[in-house]
Amino acid sequence: MDRLPSSGPADAPALADSPAPAARLAALAAALADETRAAICMTLLEGRAWTAGELARITGVAPSTVSGHLTRLLDAGICVTERQGRHSYVRIADAATARLVDELASYAVPGRDAAHTVPVVSAPDPLARARTCYDHFAGRLGMAVTDAMESRGLLLTDAVFALTGSGLDWCRRAGVDVTGAGRRPLASSCLDWTERRRHLGGLVGARLCARALEDAWVVRPEGGGRGLLVTAAGEKAFGELLGITSRAWS
Repeated sequence: MDRLPSSGPADAPALADSPAPAARLAALAAALADETRAAICMTLLEGRAWTAGELARITGVAPSTVSGHLTRLLDAGICVTERQGRHSYVRIADAATARLVDELASYAVPGRDAAHTVPVVSAPDPLARARTCYDHFAGRLGMAVTDAMESRGLLLTDAVFALTGSGLDWCRRAGVDVTGAGRRPLASSCLDWTERRRHLGGLVGARLCARALEDAWVVRPEGGGRGLLVTAAGEKAFGELLGITSRAWS
């Protein structure tokens, strides 16, 4: 059984308890300033939760070594643990943290366009067809949405993803509420670990996914998980809104 340190032990110098913004930034940087911890974070970017044993095999270090690195990442709030049955799993804390790590990795390795050490899901796998990546679409469905929005002039994807004026009008017509964004960008890019391309994230991606789930354009399969099944209502909606047919995700 894999054993992971619990998130934020009482005697740990938690990031949230740091006395000043500069100290918090330094603590965050220190948590990432190790090649093995960086490799763990880059492995977790695709959104799945992994056991300590799996992360040890992926990064090529001993399980005891991984456990110590995970403690640093948990104390810094970069990762959290979840328990399912007999196993404990670790994942990136949230979408904002994932975006931060992804942006740092993109800055450090310009032009990177592939997942790092995570095995690629084979094409017939349901997760490769349609799934959620945190709170937005991924897999072939996610790429179909991204490509359709780009081809229709709704989304710019040359460098930083950005919604156009036509894209904002489209959101209103499609019933995708993009108000109340706060500090979250309207559109952002996220590397798709099966398609090896970047799909739409950000507020628009999240709200579109939420609308699709609410209106049963997509449903979760029995047993849960991140996979999605596109319903007949979804095929009609995606076709009317973006001109996408089921061939795009089949």
